[in-house]
Order: sequence, then C-alpha cells, then structure tokens
Amino acid sequence: MRYLVRDRIFGIGEDYWIEDEAGRHVYLVDGKALRMRETFEIKDREGRVLITLRKKVLSLRDAMTIERDDEPLATIRRKRLSLLRNHYRVELVDGTELDVSGKILDREFAVEYDGELLAEISRRWLTVRDTYAVNVLREDADAPLLIAVAVCVIRLAERERED
Repeated sequence: MRYLVRDRIFGIGEDYWIEDEAGRHVYLVDGKALRMRETFEIKDREGRVLITLRKKVLSLRDAMTIERDDEPLATIRRKRLSLLRNHYRVELVDGTELDVSGKILDREFAVEYDGELLAEISRRWLTVRDTYAVNVLREDADAPLLIAVAVCVIRLAERERED
C-alpha cells in the first residue's frame, strides 16, 4: 500500500491528511502547537490517536520517541557511524531493531528489519511537488508505525542540517 505525505506536515501546529493511492484521507497528522516539545499525532479518520511522535528532551544525541496508547513503542536515533548515507536505528521496546538508510533529505530511503525491506520512501513515483510516498511492502506490516518512522527520520535529518 502506498501512502502520500506532504513535506509541510513538519510545521508545528499544522494538520495534514495522509492519503492512499486513490486520494482518500487515511491518516491525519496533527502538529501540537502548544506543547513544550515537538509533538505530532497520527490519527485515523475518526480522530482516534494511533501514534504519538515526540522529540526527546534529555538526550545526548537527537532522538524522537514513538508512542502508542500513551506507552513507549520505539526510539529513533541516528547511527553513530554513517559516512556516506544517512542511517538511523529504530529500537522498539520489545528489542526489535529496524534499520533506516538512504538519502533522507532527498526522500529516497528504506526501512528494513533483519535485511527484509518493509517500506520504501520515495519521491520518484510522484509528480506532485513537496510530496513523497511511503510504500509499505508487506500486508501484515504496521503502516502507521512505518509512516511515523518516515516522519521522524526526516524531521531528525532536517534538524541536524539546521544545526
């Protein structure tokens, strides 16, 4: 399943719908403006919060957390040794690790688990400006989680570029 995401969702206080390939609204990204730290919520069509993304406040390296039902689900950090491409590690609370690598700022990267491709993030399929696709490759994959991972690593890479 391919989901279409607009880059402008990273503005705090902005809301944006993520659409499926048919143009139907699937998930709402809600940027919380009145919070002390960067917070985004991914909601379903009925307004139920599926995933919450937060910038970690006290962290040596820039990191973001992903929560589900107010419980920690994962932490995302840049890998320490990544010379040629951007590499991020997603550490789920159950000990599972996902690897994110590619050209993050160009919106051309992949999410893998143990060498298996779970999702591809790319602009190359689209003609719409400032839009990228999150192509979830497995039917049993957690699509909201993979979308959240894409949103987080892009935000972390942009923040790193700003610094």
